[in-house]
Order: sequence, then C-alpha cells, then structure tokens
Amino acid sequence: MRVVFSAVVFVVLWSTGFVVARAIKPFADPNLFLIARFGGTALLFMAAALFARVEWPTGRALGKHLIAGALLQGVYLGAGYWAVAQGMSAGIMALLGALQPLLTAAAAAPLFGERLSGRSWTGMLLGLAGVALVLEPNLTGSPAFAAQGHAGDVPQWLVVGVSIAAVCAITAGTLIQKTSLSKADIRSASSVQNFGAAVVVLVFALALGEHRWIPSPVLWASLAWGIVMLSGVSVTLLVWMVRRGDASRATALLFLAPPLAALEGYIGFGETLSGIQVAGFVVALIGVLLARS
Repeated sequence: MRVVFSAVVFVVLWSTGFVVARAIKPFADPNLFLIARFGGTALLFMAAALFARVEWPTGRALGKHLIAGALLQGVYLGAGYWAVAQGMSAGIMALLGALQPLLTAAAAAPLFGERLSGRSWTGMLLGLAGVALVLEPNLTGSPAFAAQGHAGDVPQWLVVGVSIAAVCAITAGTLIQKTSLSKADIRSASSVQNFGAAVVVLVFALALGEHRWIPSPVLWASLAWGIVMLSGVSVTLLVWMVRRGDASRATALLFLAPPLAALEGYIGFGETLSGIQVAGFVVALIGVLLARS
C-alpha cells in the first residue's frame, strides 16, 4: 500500500512540472528559476540533514552525488528548456522525454540484471503509444520547430541533439541512484544532488545571458511549489523508488506525466481535451500497469 501511495503521489507531483514551466514563462527566464528552485531545495534538505545529524557524502561519493544531481535534474531540465526556447515543439520534447523509461529498462538489464518480461515490455510500448496519443494535437497541429526562435542561428540538428542528450542525462542520473550512492542518507544526498543541479543551470544561465526576473505572486508560488513539491518530494520519491526496486518499473510511471499534465491544463486553464487524448490516457495507464506487473 505504501508503494502504491508513493507511486501515485510521485506521478501527480511530477506532472505539475509542465504546468509550472508554463506559469513562470511570463515572469522569469527558465534557468534563473531553476537556480532558485534547486538552490532552495538543497538548503531545505541541508537543514533536515543537519537537524537529524546524518552522515554526509565525502570524497569520491560526494563527487558522484554531484554528478547524479547534475544529470537527473540540471542537464535534463536546463537542456530541455533550452531546446524549447530555440523553437522545438514542447510536444516533441515531451514525447522525447517519454522515451526515458524505455532507455532505463534497456540500460538496467546489462548494468543491474533487471529483466523485464514480454508483458512488461508490451506495457512500456503501450505507455509510449498512450503519451503519443495525448500529445497528438501538439504533434500534428504545429511543426516540430517554430518558425521563430530566440536564437535563429542555432542549427536544428544541434537542438535535436541537445534534446536527446537531455533524455540520456535523466536516464543516467536515475540509474546512478542504484549504485553505491543508494547507501547514503537520502536527506544529505538530496541536498548535495540539488546543489549539483543548481551548478549546471547556473552555467546555462550565464552562457545564455539570462537575467529576466519579474517578482509576482505567481512566480513566488511556483517557486515554492518547485522547491518543496517538485525537487523536494517528487524527485526524492523517484530516487527512493529506484533505490528499493527496479529502476525500469519505477520510471514507467513517467508515462503518466504528460496525460496528467493535459488533464491539469483542462481543469486549471480551460484547455481542450479531445477524445483521442482521453483514449491516450487510458492506453498509458494500461501500459504502466502492465510494465509494473
């Protein structure tokens, strides 16, 4: 029951990241927002770790935690936001992100001996198909790249390459959690990993010259949600589930994030929700249930 509850909470919270990304767009450049988000979460977990007087990673373990956090959140979100800013369709980026559970399952087999049954692989493919159906309006209603981007001189092949690298980064960051890093206390580990993520997006922000920050209630509320619920609770739940079980089965839950985001957009912003998207939600849910069985 505890595992089921954790899975539900994780996927619901993770899906709200799509909503937050859109909510902060008028008020802050994405990497500046991510610096504040990761930095705030690092401080939050630092306070928890110091209060509990847990052991902190040192030496090589410290470096591994920094790299894991940089990959799991920093590179994935920083590079993904950059690709969308260059004109890549958000729907295409979300669909690429949905490949992450498949990549995790493929890599976990030789690395950790995780073996998925034919039924589980069928579930993975159904999950991906469900995501594609949910994103269908975004995929067919607009080109893969917008006609105008913030940096029109950036070649499309580079944007695509960075997008793929972002998906590979979150896959690697997830798998690293099952190595010797899993022995560390999750509070101190989360603090260090969020700091590693903050360093990456700081580099992105400096390289891109980001400076826009317009204080508003929406921005502060989004930041609080991002610190506590997204990088705080949802990412920690993902790491916890990967530590205690199969990485492939844990990440299969990510197939439900785009469908839930579409539902949240319908409820919160009055966006349309077509029949094919509802069908995609059902297909994705069936796929996740099969993949985790």
